[in-house]
Amino acid sequence: MTEDEARLRDALAQTSLALPRPLSDLELPFKLDRLIAPLTMNSLRPAAVLAPVLRRGHDLSMLFTVRSAQLRSHSGQISFPGGRRDPEDADAVANALREAHEEVGLCPDCVEVLGYLDDYPTLSRYRITPVVGLVEGDPDLTVNPDEVAEVFEVPIKIILEPNSFERKILSREGINLPFYELNWGPHRIWGATAGMLWDLAQKAARA
Repeated sequence: MTEDEARLRDALAQTSLALPRPLSDLELPFKLDRLIAPLTMNSLRPAAVLAPVLRRGHDLSMLFTVRSAQLRSHSGQISFPGGRRDPEDADAVANALREAHEEVGLCPDCVEVLGYLDDYPTLSRYRITPVVGLVEGDPDLTVNPDEVAEVFEVPIKIILEPNSFERKILSREGINLPFYELNWGPHRIWGATAGMLWDLAQKAARA
């Protein structure tokens, strides 16, 4: 096992789906109640994403999608495969694996679930559970063009390094919302996706 894989596994070893799930506070400034009423925080709609880690020999990288320009929300932005939970989804893992199969054709049986990142609340009123999964070799991907414009990878070594991230502030309706950004080649990863990566980097640093 490589050092990077060991760090990744150690970072996720103590995570689980057991309730109550930890909640990221990156998008929860003190005045968020002007955007999301406090009583609705417990009724955010469940969703999940899969953060696929591809292992090719000693090299590990994480797979990302660029959302199709045809999508009504967050078009052209970088994300993980994922979406809202359907009634038939038993849990966040089933939710994430189903969405990954629908969006990029990733075989659910090819994914070894390593663990979970903190739930991420969004201003669109979703509570996203990030599922981190390991995939051996080069998966046979079939990208759904209605949802995904392209896929690309970032070495896990970059993601596990906190210095890879830049902290920025977005002003929205008079509220300053902190967020993280990671740039890789032409790709700008920011918002919820970068927030999840930052959580992973912090877990790795503490492991």
